[in-house]
This record gives sequence, C-alpha cells and structure tokens, in this order.
Amino acid sequence: MTANLTQDAVVIIPGIMGSELYDTTTHKTIWGLSGVSWLLKAWTRPHGLAALHLTDDELEGKLGRIKPTQLMRHSSWTPYLQGFEPYTDLLDTVHDCVAHPAAVLEFPYDWRLPVTTNGHVLAQAARRHLTTWQQHPAHDQARRDRVDERPARLVFIAHSMGGLVTQAALDPALDSDLANDTRAVLTLGTPFYGAVKATAILNTGRGAPVPLPHQQLRSISATMPGLHALLPQYTCVINGNDIRHLTPGDVTSIGGSAELAQAAADSHRQHARVPLPGHRAVAGTNQATLQSLTIHDGVVETHQYGARQHTRGEFIRDRRGQLKFYDVKGDGTVYKESAAIGPAVTPLPLQHGAVAADRVALKAVAEILRDDEHLGPPQGAPGCGLDIPDLVEVGTPLTVTLTGVDSLAGLKGVITDVESHKSQPLKLAWGDDQIKATTTLSAPGLYRVSIRTIDTHTVTQLVLVSEPGIMQES
Repeated sequence: MTANLTQDAVVIIPGIMGSELYDTTTHKTIWGLSGVSWLLKAWTRPHGLAALHLTDDELEGKLGRIKPTQLMRHSSWTPYLQGFEPYTDLLDTVHDCVAHPAAVLEFPYDWRLPVTTNGHVLAQAARRHLTTWQQHPAHDQARRDRVDERPARLVFIAHSMGGLVTQAALDPALDSDLANDTRAVLTLGTPFYGAVKATAILNTGRGAPVPLPHQQLRSISATMPGLHALLPQYTCVINGNDIRHLTPGDVTSIGGSAELAQAAADSHRQHARVPLPGHRAVAGTNQATLQSLTIHDGVVETHQYGARQHTRGEFIRDRRGQLKFYDVKGDGTVYKESAAIGPAVTPLPLQHGAVAADRVALKAVAEILRDDEHLGPPQGAPGCGLDIPDLVEVGTPLTVTLTGVDSLAGLKGVITDVESHKSQPLKLAWGDDQIKATTTLSAPGLYRVSIRTIDTHTVTQLVLVSEPGIMQES
C-alpha cells in the first residue's frame, strides 16, 4: 500500500516561550534547558531570568545577541500563561505525513521581539525552505504518488503567537508570492485579537503581594515587544456603562510601554488585513478565560466575561440600555472569539498550553497535511473546564476545580510528576456546588493535572510546585 503522504513543504511555528534561546555572548542557553530543577531555579531566584531582558541595543533593533535554537522538546511553565506541553507529538505527527524529513522546517524564533520582525525572518525562511524542498529528489517521487502531481506548496502549522508571526510573514509587502505559494494555514490557539491576560502580566504587583515568579515575568515583559503584541485589540475595557479599546495611555498606567503598545496596535491593523490561505483554526473552549477588564488608579481588575455586538456593530444592551455581558470562555488564556477566526474552526475543550499536543488537534494537523476532508471534533465530546492555580508551594493544598460537568460518573483525575512520571489519583468530590479535588504535594517540581471525562476526552494543565517562601511584597 502506498502511504498517504503530502508532497508539500511544512513549516512549524511555536508560540510565545515555545523556542529555546541561546545567548551568543555568554554561550549559555537562557530559556529552555531541560530538567525541572532548571525551571525551578530560573523562576524562584531573583535574577534567574535576567538574561531575557531586552538590552538597549535590542530595543533599538540591533539584534544578534540571542539565537533561537529549536522548538521546546519538554514541558515548561510560565506564570499566568501556565504550562506549555512540548512540541514533540506535533513534530512526530507532521513527520508521519510528509514524504521526507527534509520537507519539514522547524521555525524557532526570538519571541521577545516584535511580531513583524519575526514575520520578516519567517517569510525569508519559508521561501528558502520551499525552494530547497522542490529541488530535493524525494519531492518528485512524492508528486508522482499524488493525484494532482502538482509541485509542493507551503503549509504552516502555528501555535499561539506563531499564528500572528505567520500572518505577518504572509504580508505581500514582504514576499508578494508567498501567499500564492501557500496551500493552507492551521492555527492552534492563536490570539488574533489578543488576550486580556497580557494586561494582568504587565500589571503584576499593583496593589497586592505576588509570588516572585510572577514579579519576574512582569519585569521581563514590561519592555518586551512580544508580550505587548498579545495585548487585547478588541473592545474590552469596561468604563461604566460603556466599553472601549485599550489605549497606549492605559498600557502606560498599568505598567507597560505606550510606545510598544502603539507599535503592536499598528502591526495588528496592518496584518489583520492579510488573508490566510486555506485557513483552519483550532480554538480552545470550556476553560475559564479572562475576557474584559476595568482600570482603577492604575490597577487592573480582570473579568471572565465580555460584551458582544450585534451584526450591525452595536453592543447588545438590555431594555434599560445597560450593557449585557456574556461568558464565552476559551482556553484559559485566549478567549474563544479571539482564536476562532476563519471559515473552518475546530472547537476543543483544552487549556492553551496543551492545544498543540491534543490527539484531536493532531488529527486535524494530519488531515490538513494530507488534504483530507476536515471533519472537526467528535460530536458529543464536550470535555470539561479545568481551573487550578499556576503555582503552589510545597505543603500548601492544591485545589482542582472542574466546570462544565454535572456528575462524577466516568470522571478520572490524576496528578503526575513530569520528571519522574510518578502519578497519584485525585479524589474528585462535590464541594460548594462544584466538582473538586484537593491534594498536597511534598516535593517541588512540575506536575501535570489530567482529568478524563465520560466522553474519553482528557484535559490537562501544568502546575509548578516550589519550595516555601517565594511570596514578596509589591
């Protein structure tokens, strides 16, 4: 039997913090070392991630200090953004669908930099990759095994911010023919209209004590163009009985950079007009997700609901003229309507960091590569929502809360040490009209909480467990 393999050239683009970064001046990997011990040291030491700060030269566009080396090959963790599963399963799926390993390009990039900058690099890399693959001996054989026998085109598989980088790369101003040479784009949890969680990151420590890891992320992000690129671009700031866009002045008041916010907004307006050829989107659903915010004296209050508009553009209001709010949920980071863009959308009950590793999402990847009919998720598979803290200390109870399920029947929960692979069951029970489980961990490390529902769908989230004493005053 002849294998059903694509003749196309595939480019895989990770999300923010999904690429390993190497400092060419110190000759050290500054993000992405394997091992949980490195992760704990990086986030729980005051200057553990100091090398990620952009230098004055980098802010002025003088690049080269940092070299992206490869896509993340192991589980990682970031405050607020929580855990990121490795890209190994995604890579394996793609390699199973192509005619030769040379048809696959991994595109690690310096996620600290502006989306437009990385889009420019991606456009050049994708053009070189397509040309090189079309000249490869395996390419002609792959063409002969396909019905249409056409030359290879490009297929982009992009996770999270990687979708924004892909959209920037397909701007005709960079390469007028790249979009024509692209057959399909599959985005996995891409925040096309940004994420309110980015404002919470910039506002960390305003008015409340926070753990050291969260303060470190805020410090890194304050001058990071990549984080500003994730700021919400839709109307999300509640102001009395009205709602408006986030402004550069707002960003300054909450702890970010007005200049970077304006540049990100300009980039969004420019690239939002760029169509994505053959676009299919996987959007995470059912997870509690921030969707709007209010700002009082420089302090952000986030909300798990937002306003919606009629097709004619007016916001939906009740009979008294008051704004009506809706909870459309999302993947825990990106709310559904920010990721569900395009003619074909696959909604999956997943956390953001696990979207690129889910078996149903990987099935969508295989289908789009083989150019098969995209069937979407199995019917009647709602899964559940999963809500847990992103960080706890050793000896402190960890509470897992489920949403979207109304029965204990068929539920199974486990928590697994990512490094040792040792698992222990979670005892799920009703409490405060919700299904919960509480456990206490005795050793620091990175742990994966997995919940399997009666429909056999599994939802996962990573949590970092640290030594005591990582709280610090704002």
